[in-house]
Amino acid sequence: MPPFRVVVADFITDDLLAERNVLGDLADVVSLDARSEADLVGKVEDADAVMLYHNIAITRDTISRLKQCKLIVRCGVGFDNVDHRFARERGIPVGNVPDYGTEEVADSAIGMMLSLTRGINFFNSRLQRGQGDWSFMPVAPLHRLRGQVFGVIGLGRIGTAAALRAKALGMDVAFYDPHKQDGYDKANGFRRVEALDDLLKQAFVLSVHCPLTPETRHIVDARAISLMPDRSFLVNTARGATVDATAIPAAIRSGKLAGAGIDVLPVEPPPADHPLLVAWRDPNDPCHDRVILNPHSAFYSEQGLLDMRIKGSQACRRALLGEPLRNVVN
Repeated sequence: MPPFRVVVADFITDDLLAERNVLGDLADVVSLDARSEADLVGKVEDADAVMLYHNIAITRDTISRLKQCKLIVRCGVGFDNVDHRFARERGIPVGNVPDYGTEEVADSAIGMMLSLTRGINFFNSRLQRGQGDWSFMPVAPLHRLRGQVFGVIGLGRIGTAAALRAKALGMDVAFYDPHKQDGYDKANGFRRVEALDDLLKQAFVLSVHCPLTPETRHIVDARAISLMPDRSFLVNTARGATVDATAIPAAIRSGKLAGAGIDVLPVEPPPADHPLLVAWRDPNDPCHDRVILNPHSAFYSEQGLLDMRIKGSQACRRALLGEPLRNVVN
């Protein structure tokens, strides 16, 4: 028997070949397919490492029961579903995989932007249900992207990748990120905006790429949207709670927002009575044609998913062997 035990807490339920190719000589790897934290009780206490995705959260209740855990690795970018502060108190490192899906999420953000700003989603939605003339007029006015401001909140790996794609389209890229070092803007040909409100006031497209922290929770809310130009666009491929999605329907109906692309929501799947979901599903609501909702899928490609699994497994291997860890967030 291998000397260690690695637990894949959730999401991955196949033969674990990717994980075993990395860890098989060192650890017994098991999948729990947990749907809630309660499903972990009695199954993780003796784990030497825990791999966590996004279906569940791990709180101090679970962390306090870990007897010999050398690493909790969040196989993804965001790590707000781990009580990493309490884990630090217990001496357990928490890591993430920040580079697995950079291209995919950036491509999705730009794809949503193009579908909204070029009227593609609007036309397809209306014509599919036989509403309106076979004409470009119902979506008028549309505006050329070149020269328009692509505003980025959070210029990390994914934010930078999205910004570079927008720059390639000829857009004027501006960003707000108080944690980004000086000079990064000049190196990439972006504009740094020192105050968030100033970015909001000029963003033809606002794309959210920041992590979820107490400071960024609802960083885009009704007040923030009210500062954006009339008929602007909002895209969120970051974390659900960075945007107050309940403010979107009113902004669409008033014409403040001409469209919104939302890949993430605070609760997934969202409750059926979520205001954005209700408006988006109603053919008589402007949101029906002007909102794109995806099921937290921007990260996904076969290659990206494999990267996430392999990199998470490699992090566990380093921890089990006592080697220096990478991407520790606590």
